[in-house]
Amino acid sequence: MHELSIATAIVEQAEEIARADGTDGVSSVTVRVGELSGVVPDALDFAFEVAREGTALAAARLVVEQVTARAWCEPCTEEFAVGMPPFFWCPRCDRPSRELRSGRELEITGVEA
Repeated sequence: MHELSIATAIVEQAEEIARADGTDGVSSVTVRVGELSGVVPDALDFAFEVAREGTALAAARLVVEQVTARAWCEPCTEEFAVGMPPFFWCPRCDRPSRELRSGRELEITGVEA
């Protein structure tokens, strides 16, 4: 379960951010997780509960913002959801897309004391 190593990294980074802000504790951490990132949000939430024990985030909650995978069709100049499993063909012109605009995100967007 690679979500445990990701959760551990989130806890470590959130602790560093809190220390830099002069705070001893963290109440919540917000992360954006793309649909194609390979991270299962429920597994990440469970792993976060394990990783936060004994840290400044012991009572913190994890807020996961899921990001839909979207591709861009240049001929149509339209963005479209690729779905799961991903299908990179434009639903309007039936051509393959070469540009993924969102869906691979895995980032901390907020740490609250």
